[in-house]
Amino acid sequence: MRAAGRRWLRARHARAPRPYLLRSAGVRFAFLYAMVFGASALALALFLWWATAGLLDRQVQAAINADAQGLAERYHEGGLPALVATIQNRLAQNVDDNAIYLLVDAALHPIVGNLTEWPAQVTQPNSWFELPVTRAGIESLARMHRYDLLGGFHLLIGRDVKARAKLRALLTDGLLWALGVMVGLGFAGALLIRGVFRAALADVSATAMAISGGDLSHRVRRSGRGDEFDRLAETINDMLDRIARLMDGVRQVSNAIAHDLRTPITRARARLEDAAAHAECAEDLRAAIERATVDLDGVVGVFQALLRIAEIEAGARRSAFAPLDLAPLLADLAELYVAVAEEQGVRLVLDAPAPLPLLGDRELIQQAVANLLDNALKFSPPGGEIRLQGRRLNGSVPGSVEVVVADAGPGIPAEDREHAMERFFRGETARDTPGSGLGLALVQAVSQLHGGVLRLEDNAPGLRAVLMLPAKTENAA
Repeated sequence: MRAAGRRWLRARHARAPRPYLLRSAGVRFAFLYAMVFGASALALALFLWWATAGLLDRQVQAAINADAQGLAERYHEGGLPALVATIQNRLAQNVDDNAIYLLVDAALHPIVGNLTEWPAQVTQPNSWFELPVTRAGIESLARMHRYDLLGGFHLLIGRDVKARAKLRALLTDGLLWALGVMVGLGFAGALLIRGVFRAALADVSATAMAISGGDLSHRVRRSGRGDEFDRLAETINDMLDRIARLMDGVRQVSNAIAHDLRTPITRARARLEDAAAHAECAEDLRAAIERATVDLDGVVGVFQALLRIAEIEAGARRSAFAPLDLAPLLADLAELYVAVAEEQGVRLVLDAPAPLPLLGDRELIQQAVANLLDNALKFSPPGGEIRLQGRRLNGSVPGSVEVVVADAGPGIPAEDREHAMERFFRGETARDTPGSGLGLALVQAVSQLHGGVLRLEDNAPGLRAVLMLPAKTENAA
């Protein structure tokens, strides 16, 4: 029981949510800012201390070392008398009265200097010491260095650093106070950043909550400053606009499927019921089944076209991209459709000089151009002309390839061209013609897959469909 209780407590502790402050991104960013600001302030304080108080100590040490070098040279040149005379001379010329000298013998008896006795703390040779001393009856603080000379003599050289120690303490206190102020300002700035961060993301959060609640009309407000939050708002709004368009497209597709497929399914069902009730022989029953099969094949064709468009838009065919020459492909299509055009009394003209290099899916491009030719043949009047043109842009430099299919039919009104590439869209001129309204939607999907553009223009009269395909796209690379 105890083991089970411990496991339950551990599981509960593992599932326990983190405190709100740790779950807040604004708090984490503010804390990070405070840490960076505090580290910068500490680094600045340390540098200032090194450049001021540290500089004073280094100046004292440099002066003592230079003084010791001069005295050592005098000792080697003139011996003990010369060293004593030099120390006395330097004490006499010490205007600042901060020099400290003490020369003693092997028994530490003073020989010359301004200290009455050898400090008991100075025991190790060639070491630095900072300790209180009594000089001329006045307590002071000295920084000294011990030197051992030949003959058993010991020399102590130093400087009175009482005033410099006070200045160093003053600088240290000032830097500590400045560091405290900077840390306080850092936390204040962190709180300010937290507030700005939360205020900037509050509208994004409110918009996301509204969208999750089903209100697709809500958008993120822009401040107008053009900063990163404005660019984020633009990106989110563009994404929401696209989602809204996709949702509208889904609703339109659902309505179109329900409307366009209801008729052939109902017709096939009625024919089968009529045949079941009134067929007098096997031939009548077979004829009814064949007519119903044709209607159902049309329904299956619509669903296959929808699946094909979905597959293209999902980018599943990018793996089939390969270098190809578009000129022979257009020539094959023209040869295939010229007979159908002649039956309808329409003239098909090909203008596609080779080569037209391209990187893409040959089958999809062929199907897209075939859809454009099907539409042109469907709406071209007898005696009309269809032009199939392929050309390479940018002169002789390998660049985009443009495929144009132009007819002399009724065309598409300017106000309908924007919607003509939507699924199941049927203009007024196409109401009485066969088709499902998916041909241009498939061409649009193929162009987007290849990083290209599909444009519908006025051919005066007729429609001019322009399919522009880049020679090489990032998606295809």
